[in-house]
Amino acid sequence: MDNPALGDNTPVYVISVAAELSGLHPQTLRQYDRLGLVSPGRAPGRGRRYSMRDIQMLREVQRLSQEEGINLAGIKQILELQREVAELREHLFHLHNELEAARNVVMRRNPGSSSGSELLPLRHTRVTVFTPRPPEE
Repeated sequence: MDNPALGDNTPVYVISVAAELSGLHPQTLRQYDRLGLVSPGRAPGRGRRYSMRDIQMLREVQRLSQEEGINLAGIKQILELQREVAELREHLFHLHNELEAARNVVMRRNPGSSSGSELLPLRHTRVTVFTPRPPEE
């Protein structure tokens, strides 16, 4: 039976189990940790504990290395950029919600307004969001 408190980010797997689940050698997991590619949680005794998300990341690192021929430094850069893009998307999502809330306030204050933009200064900003393509098979 699944424990709802244990999500994909919950560090529960010791290194030997994580190695088996990811199909990698435990020494490879240690190397990836040292390089900062995958950073597992730590148990009170300082032993590594991997989450299901960590294991998925290990598989992705291995795929990029083996199938795409990308070196570990390149993989680290890719992972950092992917994290940054995810953070920026989340930030953009929150800004969009704040803008909509502000427009709703303007609409309530000026019911004759069609969009609420009449009371806001005219300012044009272009935002481009890049979406990575799924890997080709």
